[in-house]
Amino acid sequence: MLYGVVLAGGTGTRLWPLSRAGHPKFLHPLTGTEASLLQATVARLDSLASPDRVFVVTGVAHAAAVSRQLSAMPEENVLVEPSPRDSCAAIALAAAVIARRDPEAIMGSFASDHLIADTEAFSDVIRSAMAGAREGLLMTLGITPTRPETGYGYLQCGGRVGDGPLLKVEEFKEKPTYDVAEGYVKSGNYLWNAGMFVWRVESFLAELHRQQPQLAAGISRIAQAWGTAEQEEVMGDVWPTLPKISVDYAVMEGAAAAGRVGTVPGDFGWNDVGDFHTLGEVLTADQAGNVVVGHDLAERHTVLLRETESLVVVPSSGRLVAAMGVRDLVIVDTPDAVLVCPRERAQEVKQLVDQLKELGQHGYI
Repeated sequence: MLYGVVLAGGTGTRLWPLSRAGHPKFLHPLTGTEASLLQATVARLDSLASPDRVFVVTGVAHAAAVSRQLSAMPEENVLVEPSPRDSCAAIALAAAVIARRDPEAIMGSFASDHLIADTEAFSDVIRSAMAGAREGLLMTLGITPTRPETGYGYLQCGGRVGDGPLLKVEEFKEKPTYDVAEGYVKSGNYLWNAGMFVWRVESFLAELHRQQPQLAAGISRIAQAWGTAEQEEVMGDVWPTLPKISVDYAVMEGAAAAGRVGTVPGDFGWNDVGDFHTLGEVLTADQAGNVVVGHDLAERHTVLLRETESLVVVPSSGRLVAAMGVRDLVIVDTPDAVLVCPRERAQEVKQLVDQLKELGQHGYI
């Protein structure tokens, strides 16, 4: 069985004003059902990991909400970060805690804000990745590209490992230009980096020690105190000193260069729900291409559309949202803020959040 680790951090600034620091996107039901993104992520691990083998790493502000949403999970499996230190520290903490319980464990790390259409195919890919992890490889889940996407990282693939679907990863290529991305897709040698990983905890922690000795030493100190009376004190002392760096830069790029990374190509309807335009593409639309984000009829009844096309409407204030004679817009209505922007500029919503920070309007963030 797998140990599943779900990273529930970040504020989802490109989904502002729905996603806020106090109630980020992974706590919202953006799946087309009543389930939040976090609940859907944990649910898809059902066939791979029992509830006591699923851990969530989250911040102090969200720990209570995470526990409420995941009532079947043991409370001690919610690992609370005192402050954000990026993905490497979060993943390393989970790996070290799991290693104390089971040194032979294979863990999978998953983002809490991805949508996956075909859960069965996803599970099959994870099982294939576990086979590579047993051989000591740090495994990634690579997504077969469908278009030249400049917002994703790419995995440059080498030869096959054994007779199965496993491929060696030769290099990580971060967010290329459009022309370069087009070349990657045409070559057939590149996969999107989905930010999902599978490995033996001891393999990952050894690679962390090789490349990031300061971070590894700090995590080791925290792990030794875990579950003791000194846990909070050690965590408070050590955590702020850990380097703030993503696992891709900290470990995976160097591990790939050393021939220690593999991947399994996946085609299971993956989407990272990065912005409102993307959300509009994955949720069910009406005949005119309009998407109303809401999981119950009460929310849908607060939207009135006439002669509109390709709108993404998010009604979350209880007020009526009406639109007429417009197309290709995002309209988000919350109790204290309204957003209207073209769908093609949905990626830029983060800039509004940055501007609010500059203006000192932190109440809206």
